Amino acid sequence: MRLVMLGAPGAGKGTQAVVLSKKLQIPHISTGDIFRSNIKNETPLGKLAKQYIDSGALVPDEVTVGIVRDRLAEPDCAGGFILDGFPRTIPQAESLDRILEELGTKLDMVIDIYCSDDVIIRRLSGRRVCPECTAVYHVRTSEMARQGICENCGAKLIQREDDREETVRNRLKTYHDQTEPLIGYYREKGILVRVQGEGSAADTTAEIYQVLGLTE
Repeated sequence: MRLVMLGAPGAGKGTQAVVLSKKLQIPHISTGDIFRSNIKNETPLGKLAKQYIDSGALVPDEVTVGIVRDRLAEPDCAGGFILDGFPRTIPQAESLDRILEELGTKLDMVIDIYCSDDVIIRRLSGRRVCPECTAVYHVRTSEMARQGICENCGAKLIQREDDREETVRNRLKTYHDQTEPLIGYYREKGILVRVQGEGSAADTTAEIYQVLGLTE
C-alpha cells in the first residue's frame, strides 16, 4: 500500500504513520526526520534546511524532491510506503506523481488528519524534547516536563525552535497557504480520505484502520 499522510503540523501525521508502518510492514518516510537528522549532524543539507525550518518556512522543492526520489527508489519501498511531510505543495505533489510514474506505481490513498489551529497551538507549544534520548513530553500531561526534566535519563528538556508559539503560528499560516490546497488536489483524484485528529491518538488510529479495512 502506498499512502500519503496529510494534515497541519501537530495534527498527528507522524504518530499515525509509525503505527501504520508497523501494522502494514512498510517503511515510514518522514522528510522532517531526514532533515532533523542532517541538522543534528550539521551536514550541508542540515545547515541549509535549518535556516528554513527555524523560521517556519518550507525547505526548497529541489532539495526535498531529490531526497524523496532517492528514498522511494530504495528496495524496501517496492512493496509500499507511507509518506509523512511530503508533498507539502501542489508542485511537490506533481513531482511525486512523476516520480511514481517513473517507478511504475501510484498512490493508493491520501489520509488527511483534521485538527483545528487552536488545538495544534496548544499541542505544539507545550511539547518538550529530551536532547539526549529524544523522548517527547507535554507540559499538560507530564509533571516532569513542567519541571523541565526527562523522566527517562534526567537530562534537561528543551523546546524545539519550531515548537515555539510564534513559529507554530507561522507554520500554520504556511500550511494554510501552501499545503491545504492539496486536499482539493487529491480529492479530485478520488483518493482523499479525511479523519479526525482532535481526539486521542487511539481514536484517530481506529478511524484510519476502518477506512483502510484493517483490524486491530
